[in-house]
Amino acid sequence: MGTRSASAAAPAREPASGFAFAIAGFLLWGVLPIYVKLVDHVPPVELVAHRIIWSVPVAGLVLVALGRTRDLRAALASPRTLAMAALTAGLVSFNWGIYMWAIMADRLLEGALGYYINPLVNVLLGAALLGERFTRLQGLAIGCAVIAVAILTFRAGGLPWVSLALAFSFGFYGFFRKTLPIGAAQGFMLEVLILSPAALAAIAWYTASGNGHFGPTGWSDIGLLLLAGPFTAIPLLLFTFGARSLRYATMGILQYLTPTLLFLLAVFAFGEPFSLWQLVAFAFIWTGLALYTLSLLRAQPRRPAPPSAATD
Repeated sequence: MGTRSASAAAPAREPASGFAFAIAGFLLWGVLPIYVKLVDHVPPVELVAHRIIWSVPVAGLVLVALGRTRDLRAALASPRTLAMAALTAGLVSFNWGIYMWAIMADRLLEGALGYYINPLVNVLLGAALLGERFTRLQGLAIGCAVIAVAILTFRAGGLPWVSLALAFSFGFYGFFRKTLPIGAAQGFMLEVLILSPAALAAIAWYTASGNGHFGPTGWSDIGLLLLAGPFTAIPLLLFTFGARSLRYATMGILQYLTPTLLFLLAVFAFGEPFSLWQLVAFAFIWTGLALYTLSLLRAQPRRPAPPSAATD
């Protein structure tokens, strides 16, 4: 009896499959700049258009495999759901466009900073838009981020608008995405379907003007642009599957894998300049994230273990 009570008091072990899915998703997001560098001769708008178009068949196959096409049909019949999905689709396409441009313009370091501060922006948005009260540790973490932005603005070359645009666009995307009464995979499919007419129009315009890269420039570009769909859809779906079985605090810590990989690629693989003041700013960001992570761990309740099959 004592052994069973001790087992019930211990936190449940999180499944290895959840870790595998989440880590794979974050790693794929982290190495995405390598792919973008291979197609950096393609304008960002055209690349985003191909990301949208070729995500449709990937997401469609996943929905068919999961048997969730009925949810999508119900969403397409709901004007309110379509309106909210149009808003989230606009936000995520804006985020993609800024991010693609930043990589091509050798400003990946700013992209890494944006995704580092995104969790802190989420806390700030929750307080501003939902009246949520953040903890003292979270307040200190936000203060560290503000100091970092101030250092970059006044000592390291100007306002880091790329970082702020990425952090806030993805923060607002996550905020409004919660209002969609539909699962993550179905919601992603709905968003790319809504964006598809504009994406097709953009591709057609580039092709008609003689500046398109899907066909006229050879099979290499065709193959690379076809990969835009899997590189967009697969990490998101892996993240979704991982989030279903892992604790919020666990996902909160694992998410730092992506900006850390972006940071390492920017400095050591792509040779982007990294000044002393940037190092100081990033030190404040990393300190803020440590405080934020500590706040997550403190707030996370201990989840009981599943019932034992043994009898008394």
